[in-house]
Amino acid sequence: MIHIRPAGALDAAAMAELLNAIIAKGGTTAHTTPSTREDMLAAMNSCPGQSSWLLAENESGELLGFQLIEAFPPLPPEACDIGTFTRLGLTQSGIGSALFDETVKAARRLGFEWINATIRADNAGGLAYYQSRGFEEYKITRNVALKDGTIVDKVSKRFEL
Repeated sequence: MIHIRPAGALDAAAMAELLNAIIAKGGTTAHTTPSTREDMLAAMNSCPGQSSWLLAENESGELLGFQLIEAFPPLPPEACDIGTFTRLGLTQSGIGSALFDETVKAARRLGFEWINATIRADNAGGLAYYQSRGFEEYKITRNVALKDGTIVDKVSKRFEL
């Protein structure tokens, strides 16, 4: 059974560890630099009142994944940006669906009108996940340089609340 709850300061180290495993595998996230507990705490506190961080855990309390939404300056004020991270080996197990149901509720509570997802064009799993949630493509940005120098295209999708 998957349990969804708000993420807190005590979850930051486990969330950084999960993200770092995804970064180390490569190919699915725009993040290229490993994250520390302190980095995660700073990110979690960067948009007070304009963000929601939720995590999924199993009955034993093991972190299965997390999802965040937050205001993002390039977007208009009625939009928020989303990020979804699932423990390696557990994709397509219902974690993302469970997180998204609660994230939509949080986005509405925060007063957002739509959610933006920007995904690497070579991340087939991420593109499929957001498409299956009802996101619609509205922009492709070509030749984006990641921090490590990797060049990727990015697909932006929109979900109307």
